[in-house]
Amino acid sequence: MHKVAIVLFLFVIIFAEALHADQVTLRNGDRLSGVILKSDSKALIMKSDFAGEVSIQWDAISSIQSLKPLYLALKDGQTIAGTVTTSDGRFVVETKTAGTVAMLKDNVVGVRNEAEETAYNSQVERLRHPHLTDFWSGFLDTGLSVSRGNSETLNFVLSGQAVRKTSRDTITAYATSIFANNGTGGPTKTTADSIGGGLRVDLDVTDRVFVFGLTDFYYDKFQQLDLRNILAGGLGYHVIKTKPTTFDVYGGGAFNQSYYSTPLTLKTGEIMAGEYLSHSFSNRTTFSERFEFFPNVSETGEYRFTFDAHAVTKLSKWLSWQVSFNDLYVSNPPTGIKKNDLILSTGLRLTFGGTAQQ
Repeated sequence: MHKVAIVLFLFVIIFAEALHADQVTLRNGDRLSGVILKSDSKALIMKSDFAGEVSIQWDAISSIQSLKPLYLALKDGQTIAGTVTTSDGRFVVETKTAGTVAMLKDNVVGVRNEAEETAYNSQVERLRHPHLTDFWSGFLDTGLSVSRGNSETLNFVLSGQAVRKTSRDTITAYATSIFANNGTGGPTKTTADSIGGGLRVDLDVTDRVFVFGLTDFYYDKFQQLDLRNILAGGLGYHVIKTKPTTFDVYGGGAFNQSYYSTPLTLKTGEIMAGEYLSHSFSNRTTFSERFEFFPNVSETGEYRFTFDAHAVTKLSKWLSWQVSFNDLYVSNPPTGIKKNDLILSTGLRLTFGGTAQQ
């Protein structure tokens, strides 16, 4: 008698839970009870006490019934809330304000319960009004070679980039450091020592047109360059703006301040013209390049340009292999200094917060 009472008690609890749960009936006759969380056009996600979260294809569902309000997102951008049942390929919603509303399932692009709707609205609000600390991603590139024995050399390249991208603007911070020495056959000598970096902001005015501003800093011991600071800004155009490919062209003006270890100091105005291309060949391999040309308007006939190219192959979610090429050209360096600096490096790339493209 005691066992019968326990069984009856458990049956009452399970039956009571079923009365207070959402119901999903499958085409094979099975019935699932729990809480409907959300859905897209392909599948519905339901949480039950016994099976946890379950994803159910809509094609396998005969009908649903919710005891608590659900939020239905429609193709036209509207959202309708209320308890939901389905019948003959239609959603029937009992709303508080408009009464009973029926619509074809094909017009519904998403279903969310109250908790999921709150989370969704919070995310939308965050996208519309992001904080400065939101949405950062980036990478750190490393390249190192060391030799000991008959030769003693060290070559080290370290570069990084952090990007904050929203639907309207992009903030990019970047830096590169190159160091090398050679101690073969005598005292160790430094053969490369440079540091560069900067900050760039791009703001979309329309879907195609954008404005930008940037500041660059650069030091190079063997160019006898103590500091070069560039302030630039202008207007750009998104020629191609698709998921695999981005191609931008832009132009504007720049102010160049260059301080050398020699008595030479340059403060000149420049015209700026540039282009940026990024293309994903697959979900593992990407290529990007940026070319910027600066004709000097203060000293006619002089100019400089920068070219950067990067090929990256993803090894895992956070680790990639990268090959980088950089060319920095100045037409009027100090006497005895070469005009061109070419840099080729390869090594590992560590990513954070998603994927940032250079």
